[in-house]
Amino acid sequence: MSRYLLDTPLVAAYLLGRPTAQALVNPWLIRREAATSIIVYGEVVEYLMGRSRFRERQQQLLRLLQDVAPLFPTYSVLDRYAVLRRSMRPPFGAGLIGDIDTLIAATALEQNLTIVTTDRDFTRVPGLGVLLLDRATFTVTKEPFS
Repeated sequence: MSRYLLDTPLVAAYLLGRPTAQALVNPWLIRREAATSIIVYGEVVEYLMGRSRFRERQQQLLRLLQDVAPLFPTYSVLDRYAVLRRSMRPPFGAGLIGDIDTLIAATALEQNLTIVTTDRDFTRVPGLGVLLLDRATFTVTKEPFS
């Protein structure tokens, strides 16, 4: 049963062989505790398009999604998205975050998952469990073996 929703920076770092990302994610894969939003797939593909060996990396991503359950937007996720957007609007909320991140957060909330990310914006989402990772540890600055 999934417990964690992997956000874009972690999935990208995992695919590019970052040891810290792989050490964190591999036990979750073994225990079938990792999921992601299909929207993360789109963000990662867009990121990979700007790197070498795109087709190879895209195939790695598709193989990863055999072990990391891709979650799709549903009516209940989109209803949650609408509630989040309304509740986060000033003056009553902490301020809006991007639509894509709000959809990812709504997916995590609807599935009762903790989001694993380097993006602090998710900490402003009411009721969302967030495992906030150090951005410097997981940011890919140079692709290995390129």
